[in-house]
Amino acid sequence: MRRKKKITPICALHFIKLSYRSLLFLLACVAYVILRIRHGGELLAHYEHKYLIYGIIWLVYTVEMAFRFFPSRLESMGCQKQFKHNYRPTGEDPPQLQSWKRTLAVILVWVGLNGLIGALYYTGILDGGILILISLFYGVCDMICILFFCPFQTWFMKNRCCTVCRIYNWDFAMMFTPLVFIPNVYTWSLLGMSLLLLLRWEITLRRHPERFSDRTNACLSCQNCTEKLCHHKKQLQVFRLKERLLRRGRPPHSK
Repeated sequence: MRRKKKITPICALHFIKLSYRSLLFLLACVAYVILRIRHGGELLAHYEHKYLIYGIIWLVYTVEMAFRFFPSRLESMGCQKQFKHNYRPTGEDPPQLQSWKRTLAVILVWVGLNGLIGALYYTGILDGGILILISLFYGVCDMICILFFCPFQTWFMKNRCCTVCRIYNWDFAMMFTPLVFIPNVYTWSLLGMSLLLLLRWEITLRRHPERFSDRTNACLSCQNCTEKLCHHKKQLQVFRLKERLLRRGRPPHSK
C-alpha cells in the first residue's frame, strides 16, 4: 500500500488562504446583491459605512502584502527566493531565467483582459462593485493556480513549479489591477502596495538574478524542497493522463 503524503505546513497555509479568500469573495457577492436589491446602489458607495466586511477585506490583504516585504516562514520559497537569506550558491554560472518573451506574453494577455474589463466599466456595463468582486475572484484563482492548476505556468511560462516562477510575486499586482479604475483610498492603497511589491521584486531580480534560478540557487531545487506545493498539481496531471488513456482504449500502467 502507498503511504499517504502528509500536507506540509506551507501547503496547509495555502489551503487556509484559499478558504478565507473564498469566504470573503462569497460574502462580498452576497453584500453586493443585497445592496442592489434593497437599495439600488452599488457596493462601493456603501464601502465605509454599512458593510464591515469590506474593511476586513482591505485589512486582510494589507497584512498579506506586508508579510511579503520581509523574510517569512509563512510564505512559499516562490516569493521568498528574492531574499539573501534564501540564497545557497550551487557553484554554477550563469543563472538561467525564464524567457522575457514569455513574460511579455503574460503582460500583454493580462493588460488586454483587464483593459476589456475597464472598457466595460467606462461604458456603464459594469460598476465599481463588480470590479471589486473581480479582484476578489482573482485572489481565489491565485490560490487555485498555486495548489491545483496554473494557466500561466502551463501555457506561458513553462516553469517547473511555483518555486522557480519568474512572475510569482506579481500576484497581488495582477489581483488588484481592476482597482486602477476606481479612485478610492481603499482600492488605490491596495493597488499601490501591490505595485511596491512588484517594483521591489523586479529590482532584486535585475540586481541578483542568481537568487531566482535553480541552476545557481540550491534552495530552489526539488531535492531541497520542503513545501511540496506541486503535489496536488501532479496528482491532477496523472489523473488527466489516465483519463486520456482510457478514452483511447489504452489501460494506464499500474505502478
